[in-house]
Amino acid sequence: MSELNAFEVSLKQLENAAKHIDVDRDFLDVLKRPKRILTVNIPVRMDNGKIKVFQGFRSQYNDARGPTKGGIRFHPDVSLDEVKALSAWMTWKCAVVDIPFGGAKGGIICNPKEMSKGEVERLSRGFIQAISDFIGPEKDIPAPDVYTNPQIMAWMMDEFSKIKGYNVPGVITGKPVELFGSKGREKATGFGVYFVANEMIKYKRQKMRGMKIAIQGFGNLGHFAAEKFDEAGAILIAVSDSGGGIYSDKGIDYKKVMEHKNKTGSVRGFPGSDEITNEKLLEIDCDILVPAALEGVINEKNADRIGAKIIVEGANGPTTPEADEILIKKGIDIVPDILANAGGVTVSYFEWVQNLQNYYWEEGEVVQKMEAILKKSFNNIIKEKEKHKTDMRTASYILAIERVLSSMKYRL
Repeated sequence: MSELNAFEVSLKQLENAAKHIDVDRDFLDVLKRPKRILTVNIPVRMDNGKIKVFQGFRSQYNDARGPTKGGIRFHPDVSLDEVKALSAWMTWKCAVVDIPFGGAKGGIICNPKEMSKGEVERLSRGFIQAISDFIGPEKDIPAPDVYTNPQIMAWMMDEFSKIKGYNVPGVITGKPVELFGSKGREKATGFGVYFVANEMIKYKRQKMRGMKIAIQGFGNLGHFAAEKFDEAGAILIAVSDSGGGIYSDKGIDYKKVMEHKNKTGSVRGFPGSDEITNEKLLEIDCDILVPAALEGVINEKNADRIGAKIIVEGANGPTTPEADEILIKKGIDIVPDILANAGGVTVSYFEWVQNLQNYYWEEGEVVQKMEAILKKSFNNIIKEKEKHKTDMRTASYILAIERVLSSMKYRL
């Protein structure tokens, strides 16, 4: 987040929710700080023979409810504050969907798009070497995030297993299915976004068919969310990626857009559509907006121009607290990130369980179990929303904080 301190945003969200419940200030002070932060420097021999040192982070925020859980991102803009914020959001996310994990997050300052496959592999293995004493199936379980993927998770799992001297598939989730991964994991976050969006539509006594959808960030999440929206009869009118966006009020075929992106590297230039910027996409009149890119894209500078009736947060932290106030006054409903994109961590939990049991489920069973958890979590949040007469983000935090506090009080 270039102009925003992500960790300060996460603390504001925590404080805002804490006002609605009776929280002991001592416990609240614990919730404001990560339990453990690792900063590591990873020397990597590059293809030109020179050594380059990369800086990486791992924030393990809270483990009161179980081992910490969270992704690892490779990105030039990774910062310690960003990683701390993401680990806090993971804590609340796991608590909201009531899975037995705490929150963590990791990141390395790098640009994998400018690195060879061999350089990315050496960096991935080097990071695991640096943090291996602090992770494991019973301690902290990483997963993919921005610019990391199942192949990178496979290298990391393999490196950890080499260090231990035996296979430890449960140390990492988001692995290839061929290497102890879970069926359905690739689709989980995108499908989850649709499931909670559909619950919101039903809560508002509306129908998904004919709804106009805009998705900022047409990667893995955006693609699979678009698939489910299409199956339900909704109309995709705008999508974007890091290269820019496209718009068509007549509707966009998500399958053809994905084929175009795979060929050209971007959704831009898709036949029959108008080009728009990522910023302009957020302002399009639509029924459902899915911000599925990076943090802070909806802020006090553009919140009054948001054209959606419902925002379903596919990304982590796409809306700032200042923007929340403006959007709520405009009557825009927000399904917050800690619920909306929790399909991924839910199926990561399933993968971990399958690894520990060494027994694997079919995709249909995985998706069905994930949908049931998200629906139940949505309804629990609605109960908190109506009880405290507040918005869904605050209600989500209230639910999460109370669950984490309950575990902490029994342990401290």
